Amino acid sequence: MRRIEDLQIKIFADGADKAGMLEMYARPYIKGFTTNPTLMRRANIRDYRSFAHDILQAIPDRPISFEVFSDDFTEMECQAMEIARWSSQVYVKIPVTNTRQEPAYPLIKRLSRAGVNLNITALMTLTQVREVAESISGGASAYVSVFAGRVADTGCDPLPIMASAVEVLRPNSKAELIWASPREVLNIFQANDIGCHIITATNDILNKLSLVGKDLTDYSLETVKMFYDDACRAGFRL
Repeated sequence: MRRIEDLQIKIFADGADKAGMLEMYARPYIKGFTTNPTLMRRANIRDYRSFAHDILQAIPDRPISFEVFSDDFTEMECQAMEIARWSSQVYVKIPVTNTRQEPAYPLIKRLSRAGVNLNITALMTLTQVREVAESISGGASAYVSVFAGRVADTGCDPLPIMASAVEVLRPNSKAELIWASPREVLNIFQANDIGCHIITATNDILNKLSLVGKDLTDYSLETVKMFYDDACRAGFRL
């Protein structure tokens, strides 16, 4: 039977709702946090800088990733340098390409060599992993975020890609692989089993961790009771 206590992988909470982030911060097994512009928009964040400073004050002792939002590499660099100054716990998220599919590798290399801790995001291919690995070699600490869940959404098994990515990054002790966009709790254990360093998950998935180790016979009975109770509440008659 699986147990949370046996996991070696670090679990990061992915979100931008302050209350939800603080809920996860209270859980010792949550080792860090990630955000992105989409999550921030859903949380109705309007002032990026104020939100970030507020979160960094509320969560002062775990790594937090904030993403640049320009599509121009020169402006991305300026944004990255400002974000990096907010706190030593900040990792700056840089997309692997811009919207014109121009690779961000030269920018990633400059920032990494300048000592900026990075979270390179939105990767989905091993070619991208290899290019990023080369760009961050000899630089600052970095997370390499492969969107395994989105890979799976295409009908492609992400496990071989993720296992190979672990090996690509192995020579760099400052690089950690993130399994991003998981779709179910099982993904946390899959990522752990292949030696992935970090998995990011939204609160809806993290809240299911209470089910880990649950007796399946008991869970079956609870499911049957749920269906029965809902049928009664609905007043169904035939």
